[in-house]
Amino acid sequence: MAAAAAVLALVLSACGGGNEPAGSDSAAPAKLDPEADLSKQRLTVSNWDGYMPEDLPARFKSAVGTPVTVAKHTTNEEIVAKLTAASGSGIDVAFVSGQYAQALAAQGLLEPIHHELVPHLKNLDPLASRLAHDKGNTYSVPYTWGTTGLCYRKDLTGYTPDSWNDLLKPRAALKKKITMLKTERWLFLPAQKVLGYSVNTTDGQQLARVKELLLDAKQGLLAYDDTTFGDRLKSGEAALVEAWDGWCPTDDKRIGFVVPKEGSDLWADTMVVLKSSKNKEAAHAFINYVLDAKTHSWVASNIFYKVPNAAAMAEVDPGLVKKYPALAMTPEKLLEGESAVDLGDATADYARIVTEVTAG
Repeated sequence: MAAAAAVLALVLSACGGGNEPAGSDSAAPAKLDPEADLSKQRLTVSNWDGYMPEDLPARFKSAVGTPVTVAKHTTNEEIVAKLTAASGSGIDVAFVSGQYAQALAAQGLLEPIHHELVPHLKNLDPLASRLAHDKGNTYSVPYTWGTTGLCYRKDLTGYTPDSWNDLLKPRAALKKKITMLKTERWLFLPAQKVLGYSVNTTDGQQLARVKELLLDAKQGLLAYDDTTFGDRLKSGEAALVEAWDGWCPTDDKRIGFVVPKEGSDLWADTMVVLKSSKNKEAAHAFINYVLDAKTHSWVASNIFYKVPNAAAMAEVDPGLVKKYPALAMTPEKLLEGESAVDLGDATADYARIVTEVTAG
């Protein structure tokens, strides 16, 4: 999830803007063979470290016959830079967040999803086809989805926070015991929601007001933290943090999670097939294998992020859901959040503001 703001601006500016895939011939579906010998194809899959089972490549090869090499990326920006390189990436399937899939599709770099080759799409919740970055799952398949909120130590706050203002304008006792996410879209989120703006705003005056509010909030922060906020809560160094739902360690009974009353986002990480892949049939078979209920349930059971797969969520141990109640959030509740979409040229404005707010 962590991002490098300068790279973000460069990469997505290269990808271009717009909310729809380019209508060029390069974006048209390839002719795929449903009877292809998958044992003669080879896959390279790029994903975040630890974001799928380590034995998945071996199990897929045993079941389907296709060898899989796993490449790892640490940020969306890193993988998008590889996928947009003129020399080609050699990657067949990539895991990217929704707005990045949208940007890649807009440049004609993605193979449209051949639904007939992914029968396990039937396992997806119908609401998973309504995500703003790709309605109808035309060029991406959702892998995880969730929201962002307030993660807090019940014994240290002394009350139940319910507003983004609990971060932005904290009570005196909580000052310097608060962290916010540094990744640009999530750093902006609390201020945007408090001010009543869209998470996708590109209005210059609104962005200036967001910046002003974030600079004011900086005075009360312990740190910007995308990775260790859970540990800070457990140790007591922090009392209240902005967190992605699955990363709020509510297995610790002292810790709670709440979506603020002003609302939040709906984020999604997706699987995409590259237009440049020479192994598109195997790529679709891989996505289909991931969507098998037992395979996909690993994500919720091990990463604690919800998956938009009703059959998979039914496999999750109820005891685990009790420890991580965010796993019980319904798709209908999730869709109350606002989906982030690609911002095109305005991405550079977000990157600049992040740098200006977090510097020093």
